[in-house]
Amino acid sequence: MPAQGRRPDLPTLLVVILLAGPVFAGLAGTLLPAFGYLPVLGYTSLSLDPLRSLFEMPGLLKSVLLSFGTGLAASILSLSIVLVFTAGWSGTRTFQRLTRFLSPLLSVPHAAAAIGLAFLIAPSGFLVRLFSPWATGWTRPPDLLILNDPAGLAMTFGLVAKEVPFLFLMTLAALNRPHIKDFYKAGASLGYGRMSVFFKVVLPQIYPLIRLPMLAVIAYSTSVVDVAQILGPTTPPPLAPRLVAWMNDPDLSKRLMASAGALLQLLVSASALLTYLGIERLAGLWQTSRYASGHRRRRDVAARQAGLYPMILIIAVMILSMALLATWTVARSWWFPAVLPQKWSLGRMADAFGMGAPALAATLALAFAAAGIATALTLWLLDERSVRNLSTQGKLNFLIFLPLLLPQISFLFGLQMLFLFGGLSGTFMAVLLTHLVFVFPYAFLALSDPWNRLDPRYAKVATSVGASRFRVFWQIRLPILLRPVLVTFAVAAAVSVGQYLPTLMIGAGRVVTVTTESVALASGGNRQVAALYAVLQLAIPLAVFVLAAVVPSLVFRNRAAMRLER
Repeated sequence: MPAQGRRPDLPTLLVVILLAGPVFAGLAGTLLPAFGYLPVLGYTSLSLDPLRSLFEMPGLLKSVLLSFGTGLAASILSLSIVLVFTAGWSGTRTFQRLTRFLSPLLSVPHAAAAIGLAFLIAPSGFLVRLFSPWATGWTRPPDLLILNDPAGLAMTFGLVAKEVPFLFLMTLAALNRPHIKDFYKAGASLGYGRMSVFFKVVLPQIYPLIRLPMLAVIAYSTSVVDVAQILGPTTPPPLAPRLVAWMNDPDLSKRLMASAGALLQLLVSASALLTYLGIERLAGLWQTSRYASGHRRRRDVAARQAGLYPMILIIAVMILSMALLATWTVARSWWFPAVLPQKWSLGRMADAFGMGAPALAATLALAFAAAGIATALTLWLLDERSVRNLSTQGKLNFLIFLPLLLPQISFLFGLQMLFLFGGLSGTFMAVLLTHLVFVFPYAFLALSDPWNRLDPRYAKVATSVGASRFRVFWQIRLPILLRPVLVTFAVAAAVSVGQYLPTLMIGAGRVVTVTTESVALASGGNRQVAALYAVLQLAIPLAVFVLAAVVPSLVFRNRAAMRLER
């Protein structure tokens, strides 16, 4: 044991290098140009000129308010929908049925969801066609600013539609704790309504497990680029898309201003996080004052219905949006106001598929490589921490989720410059390393809970009869956790497929994926090609999730105890 204690903790060291290295190096690479220091462009002294140029840009305040307001509103609304629905329906058949729909929606990339939603709610979209001309009298698309509206309502709804499935699954995992059902029974015996028991007893215990994912959602929503480019305002756009445009401007001096803007984006996201923590504090104080009131809220039928309908609406909108994407891929002619295409054809889809083959190959290679490395490293880290009897909480947990708590754009600018200096910009390896920074936290989040719930007595019994650590892992832990491991791989692959900004910036236009292509095509006039790339985004994660469900069923077809309970 002493020798083992002196052995270096290699997986933890690799995680620190993988996550902390790019994040802090990227922040440093963003900070210096923000203050005028970028020797490669001839700027060799510190200056406040980039900041002055930034604050002189027209519409900057509106861009900041859009990023802050839409991101924070979408995050809080998503959490509210999830909590109210869970409070009213957890443990019921309705809850189980809707869970089956919500789980697959997690694999839908943000860009694909945004494109599908645009096809649904646009002035020439399916909803308007459904009521035209018989109800509206419109024979041409109406002159209504539904997409890209100045207030960012379409963007906010798009973010809610994508973040609700994620937060719901995080809540579902948090509910998988002992004695949760006992709390409901005890509350019912004391005359408390279902929702009252959830908010007064259950939520205070599971909320610490939801808090970190919620903060990650806020950081992402306030700095999102792909959804903002597809659904967000354009006069002016939110802050993050403007920063990307400045970074790609032919005038290289604007990179200094873009770096200053990246620091402003960091401040915007931090302000949103602090605002949410303040709201959380006020809500906690209000809830504490309600504990002693004795109100049991037995009659909560209306509140339960209010929690059910938004969830059904989100599921219906997402399913209909995905169906529209599939329909557009085979629509040869679909003129307004026809509800369905006038002509169908697979020819153009085959042509577009042939043109997109290189992007599809790059996407598959990145997804499988990133998912494989992230899953293997997560297993190695969890096994090493278990052997050493160390916790994965505390500083390590914070470090793992640090890339999710910072706006991507705040350190990707600096990371791009570092890869340029190192001659790695635009290479597959650079993009893969950047994907791993964002993929690994999700892999760890997906696998750590199943690993921690694994009964340690299996390993103790095997060790007591002489089994080595290697055999315990490969013959006991891994077979038992095969399904969670494959699900982790699928989650990691889905996250990699959806990475737009890291691929765009680090790939430098030389590494092209279906995600970068679909966002670029979404603003074009060819809906069929845009839909095809969006469908490819959907197909890759969906195929991996199907494999994650099928493989354990085949492997354990003769082992009843290893199958999922029905």
